[in-house]
Amino acid sequence: MQALHFLSNQPLLVEQAIHVVRTLQQAGFIAYFAGGCVRDALRQAPVKDIDIATSATPEEVAALFPAQSIGVGKSFGVMLVVLNGISYDVATFRTDGGYQDGRHPEFITYDTAEHDAQRRDFTVNALFYDPIAQSIIDYVGGVADLEAGVLRAIGTPRLRFQEDRLRLLRAIRFATVCNWKIDPQTWQALCDEAPHLMCVSIERIHVEFIRMLCEAEDPGEALHLLRISGLLQRFFPELVALHGCLQDPIWHPEGDVWQHTVKMLQRIPKKRDPELVWSVLLHDIGKPAALIVDRKPDGSPWHRTPNHASIGAQMAESILRRFKASNDAIERITTAVRYHMQFVEIQKMRQSSLRQMLGRPTIELELALHRLDCLSSHAKLDLYDYAREKLDAFAGEPVLPPPALTGKDLIALGYKPSPAFGRHLKKAYQAQLEGADRATLLVEALCQAPGHSNRAKRIAFVLNADGSIPLPKAWETRGEHPDWEVALIVVPGIYWNQPTPEGARVLRLVTDCAGKTDYPAAKTFDLLILDAAQAEPDLCNVATATLLV
Repeated sequence: MQALHFLSNQPLLVEQAIHVVRTLQQAGFIAYFAGGCVRDALRQAPVKDIDIATSATPEEVAALFPAQSIGVGKSFGVMLVVLNGISYDVATFRTDGGYQDGRHPEFITYDTAEHDAQRRDFTVNALFYDPIAQSIIDYVGGVADLEAGVLRAIGTPRLRFQEDRLRLLRAIRFATVCNWKIDPQTWQALCDEAPHLMCVSIERIHVEFIRMLCEAEDPGEALHLLRISGLLQRFFPELVALHGCLQDPIWHPEGDVWQHTVKMLQRIPKKRDPELVWSVLLHDIGKPAALIVDRKPDGSPWHRTPNHASIGAQMAESILRRFKASNDAIERITTAVRYHMQFVEIQKMRQSSLRQMLGRPTIELELALHRLDCLSSHAKLDLYDYAREKLDAFAGEPVLPPPALTGKDLIALGYKPSPAFGRHLKKAYQAQLEGADRATLLVEALCQAPGHSNRAKRIAFVLNADGSIPLPKAWETRGEHPDWEVALIVVPGIYWNQPTPEGARVLRLVTDCAGKTDYPAAKTFDLLILDAAQAEPDLCNVATATLLV
């Protein structure tokens, strides 16, 4: 007897799995825990789910669990039993018929536990455990291989890989996640069958590949095995091209682009983020295409890769689409690739450019990528630290605040939508990021506003001793316009309370009080310009006003 301890963060997972096995056994059937959960329990690794193998047919399983069973894989002898939200695959012992598509058997035959074990992929994955008798059932020598740290295909290795080509990738994943050596015969068969990998869907390849790099003890070893086996060339030839792509040793003493990429992967902490893994793989993917070899003054070769970031971003998008990545992931990863060299200029940036960079939604991904990039090459983190300091300085405010000047504002001032319209908004936002307030931007826009026959003619600037609008510039500039009558109103107090002329018409009214104001004499003007400090909610009573300040 050998009692196994199943580590899990779900308290009910093991308890309910034992209940399923006990129910099947009490009904006269053989039932065991099967496969990966047994392997992981022997490794003292956490188990995420528990599969159960039994002599009961799907119909017999359904009869024992009438309200909890779902026939998700009845054609393969698999029922899903759901207890308290936790799902258990309950599969009938079987042998598989021929494999014509390199992934799925043409038919199955219900069989014994021993034959069921012999149809599985690797010896360490073909173990059974009886939780009631507390005994391991091993028909294929899986316990000995697990103790020796060897991944071995069951039976004839090449046949196992021909049955299911995805096992080619799974072999490397299991070996690198569990830190096992691959049996020589299994390895040779894997290499021999590598050219046939692409009969597997790219979606399945994607899942196995990224899971491997996220979970492997050494993701660099996983990449190494993928490359020397010939598998990587089949589904990711652009990555293979990094091997042997030389770099300037001054900045990259670690070696070529492949070695640099491997070192970056190895520095990512465990529980690796898939988007960061992809960003590392793709950040220098454009270097082979961009490579230029010149000579330094001393005659030594100078390997340069100008524009490799933008080239790489285009390649990255194409590669990720080939792997059927989500649109959101493609956008985030390609952004990180496109801008990963922008950190070189960060200390020379204007405030607006810096804020636009640090305000990107991908900035944390970009910072993580940049840090790994530096640590895996020249080891200097001064630019990373500078970016962090600046980002911390914006902690109390949005790095990219909402635009203070909008398209609605420009239309109110007489602009018409056009390419120049967009350029003006972009320029205004850059000025805002440099520190300009809304009043300043409004006045600047007004000073540059085009004249139109339908434009308001009478404009008033309200001068307050505490106001922030740069009145002289705006007043003088607009005062020179031949079609506009510009007035300067000096407010004797903080607020202006002159009576309203009868029949006065409001064409444009500027205020910040939810479209209401109580500046009565403003109704004699088409446009009134004042700053926010001169507006107060309890004076608001005009509902038709246009909000500009």
